[in-house]
Amino acid sequence: MKLVVVTPLEIATVVDDVVDVRAEDPSGRFEIKPRHAPLVTALSISVVTWRRASGEEVHCAVRGGVFSVEKDAVSIATREAVIDRDLDRLEHEVLARFRRAAEDSTRARVDEERLRAVAIRNIQRLLHPTARARSPGGGA
Repeated sequence: MKLVVVTPLEIATVVDDVVDVRAEDPSGRFEIKPRHAPLVTALSISVVTWRRASGEEVHCAVRGGVFSVEKDAVSIATREAVIDRDLDRLEHEVLARFRRAAEDSTRARVDEERLRAVAIRNIQRLLHPTARARSPGGGA
């Protein structure tokens, strides 16, 4: 099988002699072998592992993404990918960094939504007829 891993900034890897790929989506871990049926799934922040025809295993930490299988080709599109043969480093250091980044992003989105809600409430209050009459420079 052919495997391609891409990020918005680079083609992280292209490998032509892959005999199996193991990955993880929200439902759990799964394995893909040659002649697998077409598949598309969303990846979790996790480590994807593939084995080459030579028996060599390679690991890639992914920051989520889309995993697809079509015609003996596996494609992974992810925000960030770190390829390494040291699985422990990927699992303990890189995935922890990816999870922190995801938490920071979620916190920022929540804060942004709170500010948006406060702004909308303030606009509604100012536009309400009774609020206009009380506001400085407001109409009748």
